[in-house]
Amino acid sequence: MQIRVTGEQVEVRLAWWQKLLGLLRNIRVARADVSDVHVVQDPVREAMRSGIKVGLRVPWLCYIARTIRLDEAFVVRRGVPGLSFAVDNATPLHRVLVSTRQAEELARELSA
Repeated sequence: MQIRVTGEQVEVRLAWWQKLLGLLRNIRVARADVSDVHVVQDPVREAMRSGIKVGLRVPWLCYIARTIRLDEAFVVRRGVPGLSFAVDNATPLHRVLVSTRQAEELARELSA
């Protein structure tokens, strides 16, 4: 998985196996639609608390999934901090949480 932040958009590019097992596709959000950016120190715990998901779920290890209502997407793994952001547009997706070692750096960049 790669996270690209440009002046116009935030893109979460998934590997083919993540797309297949997580029943997801790449996530692209206009930067103007991104809000409530913060770092989550234990993203797996947050993914586990959010309710039933569709996709790959390995409790306490990793989640590559969405909630049943399709309003939250998770690509998280144990031991890696997560970048969380809200999506403010007309799509069903309202929140994204992805694990990345650059979570703090990306959160600062998106908050600026």
